[in-house]
Amino acid sequence: MGMVGGGKDAFIGAIHRIAANMDGMIELVCGALSINPDVAKDSAKSLFLPESRTYLTYEEMIKAEAALPADQRMDFVTIVTPNFAHFAPAMMALEHGFHVVIEKPITFSLDEAKQLQQKVAETGLLLCLTHTYSGYPMVKQAKQMVKENAFGKIRKVVVEYPQGWLSKLSEREGNAQAAWRTDPKRSGKAGSMGDIGTHAAHLAEYITGLKITQLCADLNIMVPGRMLDDDGNVLLRFDNGAAGVLIASQIAAGEENNLRIKVYGEKGGIEWSQQEPNTLWVKWLDQPMQVLRAGSNYGAHLSSFATHNARTPGGHPEGYLEAFGNIYRNFALTLSARIAGTSPSAEAMDFPGVEDGIRGMAFIDNVVASAGMDTKWKTFEV
Repeated sequence: MGMVGGGKDAFIGAIHRIAANMDGMIELVCGALSINPDVAKDSAKSLFLPESRTYLTYEEMIKAEAALPADQRMDFVTIVTPNFAHFAPAMMALEHGFHVVIEKPITFSLDEAKQLQQKVAETGLLLCLTHTYSGYPMVKQAKQMVKENAFGKIRKVVVEYPQGWLSKLSEREGNAQAAWRTDPKRSGKAGSMGDIGTHAAHLAEYITGLKITQLCADLNIMVPGRMLDDDGNVLLRFDNGAAGVLIASQIAAGEENNLRIKVYGEKGGIEWSQQEPNTLWVKWLDQPMQVLRAGSNYGAHLSSFATHNARTPGGHPEGYLEAFGNIYRNFALTLSARIAGTSPSAEAMDFPGVEDGIRGMAFIDNVVASAGMDTKWKTFEV
């Protein structure tokens, strides 16, 4: 793979590299790692990239790599820049025949996302969107149980994502991560809803297999002087008639990364928490609650999708990095099968793509529009 962004002064780039390297299937061979030339060069040197494949711009990288023989050029590019800088390198990569892995949200605007969707359809290339939380084994177990109708018709979805790290005006105190995430010119039209609300919405649709059709949103700026929402609440309606509640807040002081989801059907439901990711609580209307645990040795009790994404036997904690690694591994398995002319398994093809990106950008647009309306419900438009 090649990488755009993610130099030594960035957080998420290192996460992507660890995840990509976890299974020994992916090698970082080139990069345009920063818009700062010195940072780009120093970062590449620390990652043992040759000078000949250390680039100062993504345009230079994509053109140079496309000119190399097929067995020497990168197979795909990973884009880990801030939101406003996703679209251009992704589009250029697709136009030059490269597959793409991209951080969420997929683009700066819904229009840009639709352009990428069209280009993916035209080229037939793969695009993977790193919605990390869909990579956890017990999230995949929950999805399969809902898909197999274990709980009957889904009626209620409650998903919440509280963080506390923006409880102060950190963007004015030298926090680079806070600075771009709260800047509408770099982040987009939403703050917390764009950053973590999209994760919550994706998780709700991913596990249930349902689509949001209507919403009623309340967005708040709780820290004086902030330009984008740092807190919000959304009522949801889904395409099967189910009701939902989504909470996304980055001013929940004391919270770390407490993403949690509950899904209820006619006969029971599930609960999963990102801070206890190996556990899935399964609740039944007419029998005691079950506690399912992740483990590669639990094939008789878990779905193939769960065990495919479990790396260790039960009792060995698998967390954020492993979930991220699962997305990269499934993408790599799918891409390797394509290169070899074979068919990947259904488990390998289970990673977020451009359609998920469209839904995420539409979620942001609809939430922001709903928050500014006097009417209660807004039809979800894509």
